[in-house]
Amino acid sequence: MIRRFGSDLESFKTLTFGPGLNILLADKSAGATDRQSRNGAGKTSFIELVHFVFGADVRKESIFRSEVLSPWTFDVAADIAGEEVSAARNGAKPSRILINGPVEDWPVSPQFDQRAGHHELSNENWKANLGALWFGLPVSGGDEADRFQPSFRSLFSYFARRQLSGGFQQPMQHSTMQQTWDQQVSICYLLGLDWTIPGKFQELRGQEKVAQELRKAARGGDLGRFFGKAADLRTRLTIAEARAQRLREQLDNFEVVPEYKELEREANEITREIDGLNVENVMDGDLLQQLRASLSEEDAPDLGDVTKLYAEAGVLLPDMVRRRFDEVERFHRTIIENRRAHLSAEIESAEARGVERDRRIADRDRRRRQIMNVLRSGGALEHYTSLREEAGRAEAEVESLRQRLEIAERIESTKAELDIERANLTKALRDDIHEREAIIREAILAFESLSESLYEKAGSLTISETGNGPQFEVHIEGQRSKGITNMQIFCFDLMLTELSIKQGRGPGFLIHDSHLFDGVDERQVAKALQLGAERAKATGFQYIVTMNSDALPKEGFQRGFDIQAHVIDTKLTDATDTGGLFGLRFN
Repeated sequence: MIRRFGSDLESFKTLTFGPGLNILLADKSAGATDRQSRNGAGKTSFIELVHFVFGADVRKESIFRSEVLSPWTFDVAADIAGEEVSAARNGAKPSRILINGPVEDWPVSPQFDQRAGHHELSNENWKANLGALWFGLPVSGGDEADRFQPSFRSLFSYFARRQLSGGFQQPMQHSTMQQTWDQQVSICYLLGLDWTIPGKFQELRGQEKVAQELRKAARGGDLGRFFGKAADLRTRLTIAEARAQRLREQLDNFEVVPEYKELEREANEITREIDGLNVENVMDGDLLQQLRASLSEEDAPDLGDVTKLYAEAGVLLPDMVRRRFDEVERFHRTIIENRRAHLSAEIESAEARGVERDRRIADRDRRRRQIMNVLRSGGALEHYTSLREEAGRAEAEVESLRQRLEIAERIESTKAELDIERANLTKALRDDIHEREAIIREAILAFESLSESLYEKAGSLTISETGNGPQFEVHIEGQRSKGITNMQIFCFDLMLTELSIKQGRGPGFLIHDSHLFDGVDERQVAKALQLGAERAKATGFQYIVTMNSDALPKEGFQRGFDIQAHVIDTKLTDATDTGGLFGLRFN
């Protein structure tokens, strides 16, 4: 319960509250604008003050950072852990909170300033203590694992919605900046459901987003050219592994021959020598053919043919002439015999040279085979080094392809795995809803009872499991209007407050800005105020409402209910410069 708001700013209107319904009334002058209503009378500024003293971030645009308000300290007296404690905060030093009261047993102990006579702690530790003492939150160390857990500031905002943050747009959302996971986690925690499940859903959404970006990148661009499809990489890996295996086997069987270069040079010389001998054999072969042909043509002329020719001509040759023919014939025969002897000698010589060359070719060929056997059994050191480097490159390529294949398969299989994880989370959520049926039943009946007190037909609260986490829906029959939405928020907030009080959670108060009743029929406003008063008294929480005096219903209350008895003594007005909450005007 909040007991008092004060300040060292002399013009500040000290506010004192009691149990049950408390109405902070603002007299709104004729012709005043909404801006005057906020900065003049101070109803909305009061909500900002509540958040300021209870740990809200103080950004540059905050009214408490303005030149007019930053020098001053604002304090609140409230019940924390069953004890009255006062806390003060200054806009010039918003990170420091001054505490008075029994705080020795707090989870994060404040430091006591002996000279000033009060305790002091940082705003972060102030929020940690409030989260632990009001909501039972563990004192977080700021670990990465704490990202999707309920936070004090988010839970607290359901008990003091801010118009400036868009807190009156829909029941489940206290700010337009509030993410879906935070809504799910906070409401589950306040209702008593398993809040870790929506946190896991948010982690899954993050993984799905990363997986989607990876799949998108893998399908195109530079990353796509690097990874490619798993099937293509698998084929390339198989081929690369086979090549690397062949190179490993060659290295295992490789023997280094120290004289490799010399043997290789000798083998080349033998080859050139054998080629030269073969050419000479071919040339001698041609020569033998010519010599044998010439030898067959070398015959002596037949002189009988000459004698016969002269006889047929009727010429009778004398004996002397015939003797000369015999001499010529003998001469020719001698020449031919010499020629035939010379050709025969040339033939024998050519044949002998061929035989010798064949023998030499056979000898050199045997030596070349010996050298080649040595060369085939091993190789040069340079060749071995080159082969080892190539094998290393092949192994590196295999490892690179294996890693790329693993990543590609992971990318392609991630979607299926995440779908399975989503299905498992949905089942876990369904099981949790079934296991906590009593809590859900109590929430549904509480919302129904509250809405039935305002309208002829009761509204409904629906809690269901979806593939995106728990879904909370409220419905009140009637025309789709801002007034109906606001009454949905009213019933939802009262339901959350009542269930939180029963579970020992919450600050023990609920604050509604006058904006909650914008567009709401005067009779429904009267019913809502009386209903809030009755439920606050019955359940034991404090209900604070800010309203314009001209919007406060004059009728519509049940007999015996006096609304004026719940209006606090301090009233605000925008009619004068000093009539507002801070007693001064500022832009």
